[in-house]
Amino acid sequence: MSLLLNFTEAFPLIWLCSVGGLGAIVGSFLNVVIYRLPVMLETRWQREALLQLAQPLPENTPRFNLLLPHSCCPRCQQPIVARDNVPLLSFLWLKGKARCCGARISWRYPLVELATASLFMLAAAVLPLGMPLMGVWIFLSFLLVLAVIDLRTQLLPDALTLPLLWIGLFFNLQGHFVDLEEATVGAMAGYLCLWALFWLFKLATEKDALGYGDFKLLAALGAWLGWQALPQVVLLAASCGLVFTLVQRVVTRKSFDQPLAFGPWLALGGVACMLMSLNVVGLW
Repeated sequence: MSLLLNFTEAFPLIWLCSVGGLGAIVGSFLNVVIYRLPVMLETRWQREALLQLAQPLPENTPRFNLLLPHSCCPRCQQPIVARDNVPLLSFLWLKGKARCCGARISWRYPLVELATASLFMLAAAVLPLGMPLMGVWIFLSFLLVLAVIDLRTQLLPDALTLPLLWIGLFFNLQGHFVDLEEATVGAMAGYLCLWALFWLFKLATEKDALGYGDFKLLAALGAWLGWQALPQVVLLAASCGLVFTLVQRVVTRKSFDQPLAFGPWLALGGVACMLMSLNVVGLW
């Protein structure tokens, strides 16, 4: 470990480039999670509904999880060969079109890979190799996946929010980011804060302003950042979400009654607070 630390200090540029490559590879896997996890959850919910209705389950259902089947074209279902699955570079080589059928490749794939690589490099620029850096990478990866899934489906799966919460408490057992007491209070306060706001709004308007996934996400952020960071997270999330919604509704002339995914803005607030705590701004 000491040899690797010495290498990162002696060759910082090579280290950051390596981290960028790692981030792009991780981003490629995050794209798999973003696409497949909602499908897996929907399939499970359908099976549970059929069981409750005493209906027969479909037979010979092909295996579908985060590892199998291998990546394939969403349009023609042709398997994607290895040379067309290189993070970032394949999108450029193929000019944004699938080799098999010419279908457009969503910009989401390279953007997620680029965002992951950039965030990994930012963290590595201010933190030495060690547990805190690993923790920040995990934190940023989870939030990126949650933000994109919520934008696409308006879901914040328990399969992501709850592990994020427990991993945050684990890292703070030794106070890598905040004391364990502050992290525990942060998890409780994060959940109760949005839970209380949800019920106050529901009693006043008989409408749902938030989802339970938002409560769990803020609880997870509290477990990582501590209760003292929660006001900053909520203020930043609410401000950015409000401005974006106003601009979007005015430009597209959509109704203000349409639901808004709040998870991406909570994730943005969490990322911003984490990076500010690392003094990333000091790089400039």
